[in-house]
Amino acid sequence: MNVVDVDTALRANAYNDRKRKSGGEKKDGKITPKKIEDFDPAAHAVKEVADAYSMWLVILYGATVALAIRYLLMPEMSEPGPILYLIPLLLCATIIPIHKIVIPSKYSDLYTNGNWFRAIFLFIFTWLAFSFIVSNPPLADIAPPTLAGGIDVEENDAIEDVSWKNGVYTIDMNQDTVDVVLGMAVRDNVDADSVEINAVIYYRGDVMQELANGTAISHVEEIEMFDSISNWTRGKSVAPHNSDVGLAWDLGTLGPGEYTIEITMTEDGYPWENTTELTYTISIAQTTVLD
Repeated sequence: MNVVDVDTALRANAYNDRKRKSGGEKKDGKITPKKIEDFDPAAHAVKEVADAYSMWLVILYGATVALAIRYLLMPEMSEPGPILYLIPLLLCATIIPIHKIVIPSKYSDLYTNGNWFRAIFLFIFTWLAFSFIVSNPPLADIAPPTLAGGIDVEENDAIEDVSWKNGVYTIDMNQDTVDVVLGMAVRDNVDADSVEINAVIYYRGDVMQELANGTAISHVEEIEMFDSISNWTRGKSVAPHNSDVGLAWDLGTLGPGEYTIEITMTEDGYPWENTTELTYTISIAQTTVLD
């Protein structure tokens, strides 16, 4: 038995692979050597120039589309819409014609399907990148204000358990009634202090109390009450960041039932007014005590 070491076997296999690749094509029982194309430095240089022209043309085109949408189209709109992304996607069809119009045929004739694919991908990426830059602070503000972490209540002995899910705050109490101090925090990516907030609580369809009406920072008493409370049932979830403007209200003594809170927040964003409308429910139930 002949023993062949691993290194010899690998070398022989690599040699056979090279031999097969260089052996050419088999035609009419004969092996025709493959012809290796000569490298043409001049043609390669022309192709590199053509690719560079395409790259810069697409980058400028994508940036122009992003700027046009931001400063020409968006100021004419009152809110975001599908047209903001449909237009750039439809303009992908103009990539090839623009190349043929702008770039001399000496270069544009060299482009292949691979070039068109890369150009379209680069156009979409450029448009998205520039749109993100010009549509967010400090150049713009298109994101509406919101509440940092929903709503919360202050802990007290009458509250047996609480849960927060999908905008419903459930309170299980171990007494007939419970004293409720409600808290929430306004959040915005630019200036939460200037957000106009209007909040009303309803019980059985009737207005029980108007909670807020004005800018967040103008509710001085509500801010002081929020800051004075450290034992929220959900901890710091309602206002996790220092930039959040916390507000609190003493709703008094409440009995079992469902209480609806409607909140509207508005800011003068740029290029349009940003508004958020939220509806939350406080469901209070008495825990059944078995003797």
